[in-house]
Amino acid sequence: MRIPRRCLVAVVAAALVTMPLAACGGEHRTGGEGFTVGLLLPSRAVPRWEHSDRPLIEAHVKKLCPTCTMEYANAENDVTRQRGQLVSMVTKGAKVVILDAADTRALRSSIQEARRAGVPVIAYDRLAEGPIVGYVSFDGFQVGRLQGEALLTALKERTGRPNVVMVNGDPTGPNAAWYRKGALSVLTGKATVVRSYDTQDWSTQNAHANMSAAIAALGPDRIDGVLAANDSIAAGVVAALKSAGVTKFPPVTGQDADLDAVRRIVKGEQYMTVYKPFAKEAAAVAAMAVAVGRGEDPRDSATTTTDSPTTENIPSVLLTPTAVTAPRIGPVLVEGGVYTVGQICTRDLRAACDRAGLSP
Repeated sequence: MRIPRRCLVAVVAAALVTMPLAACGGEHRTGGEGFTVGLLLPSRAVPRWEHSDRPLIEAHVKKLCPTCTMEYANAENDVTRQRGQLVSMVTKGAKVVILDAADTRALRSSIQEARRAGVPVIAYDRLAEGPIVGYVSFDGFQVGRLQGEALLTALKERTGRPNVVMVNGDPTGPNAAWYRKGALSVLTGKATVVRSYDTQDWSTQNAHANMSAAIAALGPDRIDGVLAANDSIAAGVVAALKSAGVTKFPPVTGQDADLDAVRRIVKGEQYMTVYKPFAKEAAAVAAMAVAVGRGEDPRDSATTTTDSPTTENIPSVLLTPTAVTAPRIGPVLVEGGVYTVGQICTRDLRAACDRAGLSP
């Protein structure tokens, strides 16, 4: 039975899918024979994958298709392992696979094999190469723009052109390039990028090494701001600054609104993060996966299209990110139900939370 287009759009827009299922066609939406949806995530290095994305996607798939089952695996940053996981899911009979690729290029042949076996693959968060049938993520260029704009705002009182160190993401994935391009679209002509590094695996340890190299080469006094691509990288940047004896931190950006990053913002160690509403992303990919698993056209649940290096006009949902600085933690993250004040404001942060307007 075909899911009405208006229902899929409602799922994507509402994200949390709090409306009664009957409102969008009742039995048409939840009925039909169940099937297996595969979910492959890239690593545990970024906390959101296990803490947010996995449970949210599983919950939304179950809500849309109560008789469906989920098959899950995490690649632990190992491309070879993820290839094997994809083959295993196809062999076990998954009808559709949601893939967040550990390496978006290296998985191309595995996606082609899945397609030959009749198993469609939907790219999640990272745009995998190969014959994917759909793509759900956030506007990566806008993420970078938000980071660059926030950094310039934090540095607006400085005279002259500020010196910025860029600690980018892992170059094996297209998202890192999008973030960097978006940031540079804002920073170019207004700041001087004095050092730029790629961070393998998006890891805190590698980011620490990169930032330590920048401090050794420039000295902390010549670093006015740090464009850190995400919160795991920001954690390494902050740790390197502390190791160098820096007490007055330059503004440091981030992304993902990890709880530890939010606490660093409250402390004044990190200037901002970019919040990407994971519930909306999870709802959108679940809607697309269930529709595709039922043999429907992924374009019915898409809002735009995206081109990859190998495939044009991929049906896509690209959601809008939000910049979060200290004053925005309450309105965006607390009122939005992401964290409670109690989760953010540990005992040692109470005074800082009071200054940030986060008193219970």
